[in-house]
Amino acid sequence: MDTRTSEISLRLARVRDELRAAGAHALLVPSADPHLSEYLPERWQARQWLSGFTGSVATLVIGLERAALFADSRYWTQAEVELAGSGIELVKVMSAVSPDFMHWIANALQPGQTLAVDGQVLGLGLAQQIRTVLGAKGVQLATGRDLLQAVWADRPGLPTAPVYEHAAPQATVSRAAKLADVRAAMARHGASHHFISSVDDVAWLFNLRGSDVECNPVFIAHALLDASQASIFIADGKIPADIAARLAADGVQLRRYEDAAGALGALPAGAVVLMDPRRVTLGLREAVPAACPVIEAINPSTLFKSRKTEAEAAFVRECMEQDGAAMCEFYAWFEQALGRERITELTIDERLSAERAKRPGFVGLSFSTIAGFNANGALPHYRATPAAHAVIEGNGLLLIDSGGQYLGGTTDITRVWPIGEVSAAQKRDYTLVLKGTIALSRTAFPRGTLGPMLDAIARAPLWAQGLDYGHGTGHGVGYFMNVHEGPQNISKAMPDPNMAMEVGMITSIEPGLYRPGQWGVRIENLVLNVPLRTQENGAFGDMLAFETLTLCPIDTRCIEPGLLNAEETEWLNRYHADVRRRLSPLVQGPALAWLMTRTEPI
Repeated sequence: MDTRTSEISLRLARVRDELRAAGAHALLVPSADPHLSEYLPERWQARQWLSGFTGSVATLVIGLERAALFADSRYWTQAEVELAGSGIELVKVMSAVSPDFMHWIANALQPGQTLAVDGQVLGLGLAQQIRTVLGAKGVQLATGRDLLQAVWADRPGLPTAPVYEHAAPQATVSRAAKLADVRAAMARHGASHHFISSVDDVAWLFNLRGSDVECNPVFIAHALLDASQASIFIADGKIPADIAARLAADGVQLRRYEDAAGALGALPAGAVVLMDPRRVTLGLREAVPAACPVIEAINPSTLFKSRKTEAEAAFVRECMEQDGAAMCEFYAWFEQALGRERITELTIDERLSAERAKRPGFVGLSFSTIAGFNANGALPHYRATPAAHAVIEGNGLLLIDSGGQYLGGTTDITRVWPIGEVSAAQKRDYTLVLKGTIALSRTAFPRGTLGPMLDAIARAPLWAQGLDYGHGTGHGVGYFMNVHEGPQNISKAMPDPNMAMEVGMITSIEPGLYRPGQWGVRIENLVLNVPLRTQENGAFGDMLAFETLTLCPIDTRCIEPGLLNAEETEWLNRYHADVRRRLSPLVQGPALAWLMTRTEPI
């Protein structure tokens, strides 16, 4: 018997017992915490604990008779393996925000039956959608209890790691200045109070960092602001006394984490509360007294932190140089050792992480390294484990997606390297993806263009051949913050006004192509929105262009030269010349020799 699957079955049985005791008929388990974070502390890894599926995003529904996991195309192969024998069916959806699970629940339950979900981890916007769909069927939504408390006996507690300050010179804007900017935005909305649950907004606003979430320098906390004071709701002991004193000098007090809902409930009648409906849970929204109007709008801090200052951009460029130098050191070793040493996908993670750790300002990885050889590279969110990983030998393509957190920025880069002989089909796929990366990198566009409107530019070379990829083309990136950070993104998502591209935003460009069971290709750089200077400057409105920030050679041995036109070849050669110029002073010996070879013009 598969003991893992047996344990999953026992957990599902205990959940069903709790459902019956509560008079409910199904349990919804989203991939969420009370802060609606993308990456979750262990305490809120309920979906993984109940299903055994380890992907970062999915929705689990457990009924009295059936259970289903809803996952998008990035995770289909992984989910099929990890759910095997669990009794949980995989429902393939086209997007992580697909409403398919709501309709599945509506069809599975009868009028008058009840869906249970913990309101403390259910997003406000999502709750409104669920109520609309289920209400049409007469299904009730019960959000007042966390049924897992009785099922998950050894559930982890809150993270305890200490919080630290993000200090000058890399912290280029003071805490007082950020608070003043947010309060000015509150006033424009007509709000007397502002409640913030998103951990990246809290960390940015107070110039604090932590390690409560793997690879993201954030900590678990809420915040509440009025016109003159601010409160941080955080577990006792996480903020050292000296930092607490400096916070107090800026009018910031520390309160217990569990008191956040109570503080909202104690707001005076007539207080006007600004809340971001996409970044606050139903439970916290319902804590606001009925006598207090709520303004639903994006957190002002989300918009402010998406637009890096010129000083921050300068630090990001420095961190990209250090990150690129680490990549040179790693790849020089890799090419020398290949065929002479046993190298696995795990070895790549270890050696690349070790090279980054040597660079100035390095704090940690920005996400778990993805090193996928051949078929594993066709899994966009693949992660090698000691129990399942490939040895790098023979022929094919090796995809490496990695990144680092530095005091002066966050990096994210994907490259694909040839191992042994590369087939004509692999070269064609690689070159088509590269054409997409180049096409979008060269694009100029009006300021305020909605990010999703740019998505088709990177896909066009693939679409022309009847090909496509299932993930977005680009995500926003923080400043020593989350590697996935909005509001801007470049994808097929339905655009909204907050996705407008502005000067200072950092976004990835990462088209891909995946052939299940064979190989995968993705070429990713980070880019900065900068003003475009032309002879027509200003005559037709402000125009923006992308400055490519990432510095690492794009392997030319995988290119089918006949598929690149003159402009694309020129872009690649100029990029490599810039990589060589900026990285050569930072490396020497084998790393310098490797850099010079890999940046030769074509």
